[in-house]
Amino acid sequence: MTLFDQIRRDQDRSPATGLKGLSRWLRHRLPTGLYARSLLIILLPMLILQTVVAFVFMERHWQLVTERLSEAVTRDIAAVIELLERYPAEEDFANIVDIAANQLNLIVSLEPGTELPRPRPRPFFSILDQILSDEIATRIRRPFWIDAVGESRLVEVRIVVGDQTLRIFAPRNAAYASNTHIFLVWMVSTALVLIVISILFLRGQIRPILALANAAESFGKGQRPPEGFSPRGADEVRRAGLAFILMRERIERQIEQRTAMLAGVSHDLRTILTRFRLQLALAGDGPEIDSLNQDVDDMQSMLEGYLDFAKGEVEEDVGKLDLADLLERVKVDFTLHDRTLNWTLDGDPLVSVRPNAFTRLVTNLASNARRYAHRLDVDVRHGAKWLLITFDDDGPGIPKESRDDVFKPFYRLDEARNLDASGTGLGLAIARDIARSHGGNVTLEDSPLGGLRATIRVPV
Repeated sequence: MTLFDQIRRDQDRSPATGLKGLSRWLRHRLPTGLYARSLLIILLPMLILQTVVAFVFMERHWQLVTERLSEAVTRDIAAVIELLERYPAEEDFANIVDIAANQLNLIVSLEPGTELPRPRPRPFFSILDQILSDEIATRIRRPFWIDAVGESRLVEVRIVVGDQTLRIFAPRNAAYASNTHIFLVWMVSTALVLIVISILFLRGQIRPILALANAAESFGKGQRPPEGFSPRGADEVRRAGLAFILMRERIERQIEQRTAMLAGVSHDLRTILTRFRLQLALAGDGPEIDSLNQDVDDMQSMLEGYLDFAKGEVEEDVGKLDLADLLERVKVDFTLHDRTLNWTLDGDPLVSVRPNAFTRLVTNLASNARRYAHRLDVDVRHGAKWLLITFDDDGPGIPKESRDDVFKPFYRLDEARNLDASGTGLGLAIARDIARSHGGNVTLEDSPLGGLRATIRVPV
């Protein structure tokens, strides 16, 4: 074994590694929800405390009381035996029986013979049988037989006295703390009441947190917050809810201002472009005029791209979109451009999204494939929690080192391409923004067809 292996083995055996392993094991076994964890924080100390209290009570109080009671009963039995030995006459036995019944609450009788029954098997938990047997063996020191098993209210004890057997019946509650279970009943009942109160209280505290989480999730998906949402619950939860509302209002206000600014700039630029076109139309024909017209067209195309990018952030109400109908329309467009599109759909074709934005997302990815590839396969899987749309083409693909950069606005792989061939560099940026506004994302990978695979994954 090398020195490195020895050091690594010593590290694996270190207490810190063991604690990490235990922490990891507990983390996988314990519940992950806030409600379950909070309930566990309340219940676990309560159960531990009650277990310790019950153990101490059973070990100290219950056993001590039973020892004292058993000791008293044993002294009474010893007194009866002492009377029998001092006054062995038969006429005195009746007086001894009367004294035992009236003063000691014992039923006493003498039977001939010294043969005792076979000892009964002791149950797993029989504190009375054990303690009373120990007391009789220690104080009386005679052969005896005891029957403290069962639900009878009497305890039978047989003791050999000379050539006879003394048979004694003592009340069970005189030798055993029989009402101790009341303490356990009260303790368990109180614990159940506290658990019910804790559950109701925690549900009231967790509900505002869940409402805040749902509102934040809806906002992350680009949807309107649930109706009637307002900060509730504890002060900290109210502060978090109020901070979320103010943050949402600031973001929405910023988006509106940015959209309005871009729309105003685009409108002004369109006015200038219209003047250029009129001036070029009055200037006549010629190579320079054609080149200037091409520049104006390029500027118009770029302007449309900027507007599309701005519209991608405009809030739109959530509605139903038929993916089958959308893909059929995209397929018709592919056919007109002499391209092939095949699509499959698993699940419900209707999805709850922002229809116009999601249509732009799908058409942007399909248009990129149509521009650079000859074949596109689209696979749609609409599950219970996620909508997964996969685009596989046979085009040239995108290098791995550039797959993050292509989502940046105005980024183009080939700077030498003209604007008509490569676009404005906003298509994938718009696509990812729309997907993220729905709470999902767009990722790029290698396609089995040899080109590029684009995957849309959004929650439903």
